[in-house]
Amino acid sequence: MTHEPTAPGLPPVTGSLYPGTVAESTPDKAAVARPAAQEVLTYRDLESRSRRVAHYLRGAGLRPGDHVAMMSGNDVRMMEIYWGALRSGLYITAVNWQLTAVEAGFVIDDCGARALFVSAEAAEAVGGELPAVPHRVAFGGAVAGYEDYDAVLAAQPDAPLDGQPRGQDMLYSSGTTGRPKGIRPPLPEGAVDEIPDPYTAVFKPIYGFDSDSVYLCPAPLYHAAPLRFCGMVTSIGGTVILMDRFDAEESLRLIERYRVTHSQWVPTMFVRMLKLDPAARERYDVSSMRCAIHAAAPCPAEIKRRMIDWWGPVINEYYAATEGVGATFIDSAQALAHPGSVGVSVLGPAHICDDDGVVLPVGEVGTVYFERETATFEYHNDPEKTQATRHPDHDNWATTGDIGYLDADGFLYLTDRADFTIISGGVNVYPQESENVLTLHPKILDVAVIGVPDDELGEVPLAVAEPAPGVRPGPALADELLAYVRAEIAHYKAPRSVVFVDELPRTPTGKLVKHRLRERFA
Repeated sequence: MTHEPTAPGLPPVTGSLYPGTVAESTPDKAAVARPAAQEVLTYRDLESRSRRVAHYLRGAGLRPGDHVAMMSGNDVRMMEIYWGALRSGLYITAVNWQLTAVEAGFVIDDCGARALFVSAEAAEAVGGELPAVPHRVAFGGAVAGYEDYDAVLAAQPDAPLDGQPRGQDMLYSSGTTGRPKGIRPPLPEGAVDEIPDPYTAVFKPIYGFDSDSVYLCPAPLYHAAPLRFCGMVTSIGGTVILMDRFDAEESLRLIERYRVTHSQWVPTMFVRMLKLDPAARERYDVSSMRCAIHAAAPCPAEIKRRMIDWWGPVINEYYAATEGVGATFIDSAQALAHPGSVGVSVLGPAHICDDDGVVLPVGEVGTVYFERETATFEYHNDPEKTQATRHPDHDNWATTGDIGYLDADGFLYLTDRADFTIISGGVNVYPQESENVLTLHPKILDVAVIGVPDDELGEVPLAVAEPAPGVRPGPALADELLAYVRAEIAHYKAPRSVVFVDELPRTPTGKLVKHRLRERFA
């Protein structure tokens, strides 16, 4: 089944395309605020300091197409480094500081970084030696073998740069099913103040971002969407409110305090906010919110409905991937009319195919492919993995391995990732169905369903559950959960048993790291 996009076309992006333009008109406006550290970065300072970063990188010999890596918690200096690289025609890779030194070192080595910026906190957190990158700079404290960030910037001129080719991020997948994969897009052709980045071109018109936008970022900047949305907001003159880490009630407080207009979440965050005491939820005014965006993981239809009931018809979902193969969008009204859907494809037709690449009819489940004029991304240093994402007969159709189906109106529904599908007695079982049901149980804070070996059926579903605070785990709760899910879906799809854990392994963007559960329980 194919579907031509029915969403409105994307108008051309006008206005500012990078912070330097904003610095000329409103230099004292806040570009990024970090309330936890009581820090505010103005557009004047963002322009000056990112220029100095760019001068440093050029003086160090980096040229367009070279790579810069940065590793830090959510710090305003990440945006200085980000724009310093982007206005120099460089690739920039944000590294997850919650990795081990070996894991972080793999990413730094693999991307070929010639310069590395780290926070002292992140360097301490990884707990080991990082690769010997030629140019190393640290901020927020001294790190052996690294230059001091403030001293480096102070030694650089604040003069405009001679030529500013637009760079690009090269980010890594979260590694939920193995080692992270570097996703290398082609460098844009043009200057940083002449052409928009892809997120600005797509999301600015769809979600109504402008210079008056106040964007709350509760997720870590080493992931694609948070970094790219913060880049977009600072490119058009809005203000980013940067949280050190997500906290349900603190998020509501910040929305009220800063009159937040735009925000981005993952479904786990919605669940945590909905499970706050009703008095806490009602304490804060969230009426300033014009657009609450969610992505990164499947959202149960009932959770979305409750959020719409609470915040109003401002809940918007998009489905995409770091690879940029395609995107779907769905607003609140569409979500209520098509519960469980992730929306309609807007960048090119969506196709559902079987294992041989044959296009399937409406309603049948298969691999989701997106058709573009060209499939341009590639996995860095892994041509075989890149080729595996392409359709066997159409080089411009690409997939990231998600499984789903299209309805008669062209709305896409995801059933799971191919890597997570359980084959039980020869029948495909999609864990997401059980997870969507169990997430709503009041005694459960978090849950995952995985396949475990079975002598008779090959695999059977196992629920791994994190009880809500104050709830006692045990056989009685397990029986209650199994009865609850079997009342909602067919018994063959439901878990056969339940185990309880103190905490599920999730990335800070809410993605389950299921391979860790498989290693532990299978």
